[in-house]
Amino acid sequence: MFHVALSQLTMPRWELPEEIARLAAHGFDSLSLWRVKLSDIGQHAAASLLTEAGIRVSSLQWAGGFTGGDGRTFAESIDDAQEAIEAAQSLGAAVLVIHSGGRGGHTRAHARRLLVQALEKLLPLAHRAGVTLAIKPMHAAAAPDCSFLTRPVEALDIVEGFDDPAVRMALDLWQFGDDPELVRLLPRLAAATVAVQVADRVGAPSTELERLPAGYGSLPLESLVAALLEQGYQGHFEFDPVGDTVAGLGYERVLAETRRVANLWTDLWAEQLVPHMAQQATATAGWRHPDPWMTAPTIQTTHEAESVGMTRDEHAPAGLQLRPAGSRRSHASSQTASRG
Repeated sequence: MFHVALSQLTMPRWELPEEIARLAAHGFDSLSLWRVKLSDIGQHAAASLLTEAGIRVSSLQWAGGFTGGDGRTFAESIDDAQEAIEAAQSLGAAVLVIHSGGRGGHTRAHARRLLVQALEKLLPLAHRAGVTLAIKPMHAAAAPDCSFLTRPVEALDIVEGFDDPAVRMALDLWQFGDDPELVRLLPRLAAATVAVQVADRVGAPSTELERLPAGYGSLPLESLVAALLEQGYQGHFEFDPVGDTVAGLGYERVLAETRRVANLWTDLWAEQLVPHMAQQATATAGWRHPDPWMTAPTIQTTHEAESVGMTRDEHAPAGLQLRPAGSRRSHASSQTASRG
């Protein structure tokens, strides 16, 4: 299933009642909550509003900083994370996003040790609350003070070392959507990830954090989403564009275009990937469908693909077939890129 959520980070000027009303108007039923913004209304009032409106909480952001890089002690960060777990439970959020904290003057080995110790302390409470702790790696150029985990594989190694369903990871496609290592990691990522954050960009990640709406940049978001689904990912895709482009477009237009993108990707999944997987399930044992996207050395942008007469499905996972440019397009980027 293709589960879609919006993030409160996208709509910082709206209060929760307005967010709920506008989400419902655009056909969304899930919201990723931001603790800073949640404090304005209080978690109990927020929980009541969300329950009454039938809006689910896909995740709560964030807790962490266990390395002391933000000035807090290890004990203070643990106390804050425990409060966040309890808040997630009261809000019905099954996922709490965890930022490890930067190196903070530590060796990488010691920083990793602090994160592991923190997770070990938090796990009993997380189990009782039914909350999954999702470690989020951060690109080194985007948020060096937020996490010493600067590659997805580093977070994966920690998650797999715990071998506990309450320790998983959050994957930000804005940060790592063009990382060549991502393709190789997709089976592991699909199994270990419980939240995927979706925003586009042009150029490399940076601290300016201009997170574009899907289709306004050059990341192969549609292909990555399809690949994760094919590999068995079952969590939410949290759309969270942030920055001047979002402010210029206005929240209403961003919500409308995000809904359209989500619908197009949902149709693509239902029309092409699901029948393909059913066909695979009945195929001869040992037969393996060729997967050109998984073995492609590079991923073209929409404009590059169209310049050679093909849609970007050229690099889609197995089951997403090549179609000549000009045929009916089911991918969202061609619908929105020209508006960016």
